[in-house]
Amino acid sequence: MKKKFDNANPVALITGGGKRLGREIAFALAQSGFDVAINYFKSERSAKSTINDLRSCGNSAVALKADITKPTDVKKMVSSVIQKYKRIDLLVNNAAVFYEGTLNTTTEELWDKTIDINLKGAFFCAKEISKYMIRQKSGQIINISSIGGIRPFKNHIPYSVSKAGLIMLTKCLAKALAPHVLVNSISPGTINFREDKVTAKIKNEKTLLKKYADAKDITDLVVFFATRNKHITGQIVAVDGGSSII
Repeated sequence: MKKKFDNANPVALITGGGKRLGREIAFALAQSGFDVAINYFKSERSAKSTINDLRSCGNSAVALKADITKPTDVKKMVSSVIQKYKRIDLLVNNAAVFYEGTLNTTTEELWDKTIDINLKGAFFCAKEISKYMIRQKSGQIINISSIGGIRPFKNHIPYSVSKAGLIMLTKCLAKALAPHVLVNSISPGTINFREDKVTAKIKNEKTLLKKYADAKDITDLVVFFATRNKHITGQIVAVDGGSSII
């Protein structure tokens, strides 16, 4: 299934790759031999810092500004990756917003912005990148969803709906892009980033394992899919300590 390229590293594009989970995914893939392109829109400083850190470790990396809700921006971004690396092997749809919005407080603007970034943007990126993957007869797409797409968040309704949509998009893409392109989704629960200082509240977390996930719990799975997966597609893997089944 995997097409061989002479003297070339595999190439990954990560949306929202400049900070937090996107940054961690970028480093994990770089350490696994990938050249990395990270997308950003407003987080230019974080994106450039991530790129500089990746390059200091000896990896080829590039930051690309694009509004993923606009197909023209997506097309330019993907063309830039192809122009630089001549190929693309992995798309990680990670970019997302997480706004509070109840039934009564969700405005049309909040609804549209959440759906546009979390779902429509992922679709446009997958649509454009899959053209090159189909030509290569190989590639993988990983959609970073959320347990909010599995379990309803009544105080974050647009977010929960967008992530549920991303889960269904994963399944639709897996069917549409078979047999050469594998598409899967990872649905994290709460992630304990060091800067969040949430460890003290862990006893209140409703998980079977009574702890939050570390970023490495998610990035290890991304690396597995990116480097070892040959026969898994259309699947949703919750990395949530069991909270989605409570």
